[in-house]
Amino acid sequence: MTKTLATTVAVLVLTLGPGATRADRLLLDGIELDSQTATQRPKSGQTMTSVESAFGAPSQRHAAVGEPPITRWDYPDFSVYFEHDRVIHAVARH
Repeated sequence: MTKTLATTVAVLVLTLGPGATRADRLLLDGIELDSQTATQRPKSGQTMTSVESAFGAPSQRHAAVGEPPITRWDYPDFSVYFEHDRVIHAVARH
């Protein structure tokens, strides 16, 4: 390997290394937050009515898109995704 190529590879490794480590850490932080707050979010299968009764009105309601219709409600700490009127997923927000 030539000296110039070796220098270029060394610079790339040093430049990209910390970014990759940070991305891994952000992913792990997100997974940890999701598991810690899972009991504080609506469960799959709940109706829109039961979610609103339990958690109050969402801060924002997004219109349904697609077929089947998927609707998103945003709360300060999580977002809830519905298919028709049933929860399919609730995810933590940062």
